[in-house]
Amino acid sequence: MRDSRETFLPRAFVAGYPIKHSRSPMIHGHWLETYGLPGSYDKIAVAPEDFADFMLRLKDADSPYRGGNITIPHKEAASKLADRIDPVAEELGAANTLWREDGLLHATNTDGIGFVANLNSQHPGWDKVERAVVLGAGGASRAILQALRDRGIPEVHVVNRTVERAQELVDRFGAPLQAHGMDALNSLLEGAGLFVNTSSLGMDGTAAPVLPFDRMREDAVVTDIVYVPLKTPFIQQAEQIGLPTVDGLGMLLHQAVPGFERWFGQKPEVTAALRQLVLDDIKAHA
Repeated sequence: MRDSRETFLPRAFVAGYPIKHSRSPMIHGHWLETYGLPGSYDKIAVAPEDFADFMLRLKDADSPYRGGNITIPHKEAASKLADRIDPVAEELGAANTLWREDGLLHATNTDGIGFVANLNSQHPGWDKVERAVVLGAGGASRAILQALRDRGIPEVHVVNRTVERAQELVDRFGAPLQAHGMDALNSLLEGAGLFVNTSSLGMDGTAAPVLPFDRMREDAVVTDIVYVPLKTPFIQQAEQIGLPTVDGLGMLLHQAVPGFERWFGQKPEVTAALRQLVLDDIKAHA
């Protein structure tokens, strides 16, 4: 028989494979403690071959979980296996947040919300631009491109080593996206108001090309969804010439907000204390 405390305490999770380095439990645990809320947030390793069964158990009325986060490599599968998927996740073909409601398992994707909320917080007015340049056309870029389109940016240029992959995203999200190869990057930066790196360039100390950010508008914003290191090569290059920058850590923190509110009934704030908590953990594991 299940412990009565387990029955009534709100529980959520993050599921992925591997899952060891996920910082989601730290983020949600901090909020539970800050707001004095009962509940728990678990880290669950689910191998790809076991994910369908995991989703079935989550749908069961006896599941102890109200919902949870889904991370690599299960986001696409989660979008297909949920009972109800919202338009955001359906268009992306990937879900990162699940919740149970009215006997059904619902799914959405909050990556775009996190991206926009981070920019709103760190540099209000970032969206008052005519042209955005997005580097990378992998899975991480989808939510960014969707968010920029939905924000109403007139021109969104997707630059990728393989033009065909960039074109696939243009076909998925439509106007105002345009696809380009790497050879167009320098000219596209001319007069651009926003640069977003969604590629792995500069991650974990890897090399990144030097870009002519001095060709951008004087008030242009340079942001990177990579947050290890916090100051990526692209962020450093922009800072050296005095452009405003927004690092990627805030996206991680803000994307967690909608799920926490659904599971625990409190909309949490992304604070300096939470940011420092995660930064300290990054440094400890560097």
